[in-house]
Amino acid sequence: MAKRLIPTLNRVLVEKIVPPSKTSAGILLPEKSPQLNSGKVIAVGPGLRDKEGKVIPVGVKEGDTVLLPEYGGSQIKLDDKEYHLYRDEDILGTLHD
Repeated sequence: MAKRLIPTLNRVLVEKIVPPSKTSAGILLPEKSPQLNSGKVIAVGPGLRDKEGKVIPVGVKEGDTVLLPEYGGSQIKLDDKEYHLYRDEDILGTLHD
């Protein structure tokens, strides 16, 4: 049975994107090549409430590719997969093709 985590408040569950270590032709890529610290949004919380009680929604949605800070987030392991929880305001932006 697969577990599903639904974040609380303004938290975002992200699966980090790990760049390939070699090409499809088998050429090894150097580890020091420039890489974006990015991830795919798996789940989002409902958002925070303001002073009037209105919900302020999270700025990203499931399926978005996001730019992440170098440090931060909480590491979580579910069904042998590694995920990270970030607050909405810690996510640096969304990436588009």
